[in-house]
Amino acid sequence: MTFLSILCALLIEQLKPLRADNPIYAEIKSLAMCMETWFNAGDPGHGRIGWFLMMAALMVPTALIYWVLIHYNLPLVAFVWNILIVYLTLGFRHYSHYFTSIQLALSAGDEAAARALLAEWTKQDTVGMEANEIARIAVEMSLITTHRNVFGVFFWFLMPLGPACAVMYRVAEYLARAWNEPEHMRNEAFGRFAARAFYWIDWIPARLTAIAFAVVGNFEDAIYAWRNFAHRWQDEAIGIILSAGGGAMGVRLGTPLETAAKVLPADAATVDSSDSEGESVPGDEPSLRALQSTVGLVWRALLLWMLLLLLLSGAVWLG
Repeated sequence: MTFLSILCALLIEQLKPLRADNPIYAEIKSLAMCMETWFNAGDPGHGRIGWFLMMAALMVPTALIYWVLIHYNLPLVAFVWNILIVYLTLGFRHYSHYFTSIQLALSAGDEAAARALLAEWTKQDTVGMEANEIARIAVEMSLITTHRNVFGVFFWFLMPLGPACAVMYRVAEYLARAWNEPEHMRNEAFGRFAARAFYWIDWIPARLTAIAFAVVGNFEDAIYAWRNFAHRWQDEAIGIILSAGGGAMGVRLGTPLETAAKVLPADAATVDSSDSEGESVPGDEPSLRALQSTVGLVWRALLLWMLLLLLLSGAVWLG
């Protein structure tokens, strides 16, 4: 049921992509904002309470409905419920239109349009960015969003409370951003627990995604980059995914001074590709070709995940 649920959800999303600003997501964002308003009194413990209440409000109904359907022997309805939850938690095509449009703009030599699209996607200042920098950040954003919107969901959907765990992963990822990244929340203690909770929730999925990129790409370079350069990103999970993904494609992503989707400040724009220990970051400078390579890498990794899910489902069924 797990494999078929994911396969059907992916097919439905290809035909009818769920918009990132859909009403369900809007309600979840509104609830997260209310939780922050109600519980944020400047103490990290309040963030912990808000996080658990938010999770309970979304996970308990999801798990309860699934349990009732299974308990009353309604496998077909449970199957439809699984498809619905996977469809709502997956985001394979939420942001792919940005990536595709940036690729087309760069192919046509329209850097201004590419910069505008990238700014809309990343919410960063892209004024004056050159084509290589646009391509690099687009590749980084694509790898990170694919992991968080697809592969991480796959992993948690395999857990015993599949639908509820998939909801937990996506909500945890959102809370880690919503309660820490906005300007007014960066120095707040409220979001610390949300960030730490997602770190542990994403610990295994991030490494599985990096392994998938290595398997379907240049394995030796991916593992080398992962081992030697991943820890130089501020965010460990992002460092693992981007170093392995860049190594798998043979391109140089990020620098020790930045994380994904963050533009280098003007005074750091001339930093070369050597790290503080003098060892060169491997790979070529990202270009339009890197965008094409990213599409291939992501699709091959997706096929690998689906193959593993099929084998796992077959083993469970035969067992």
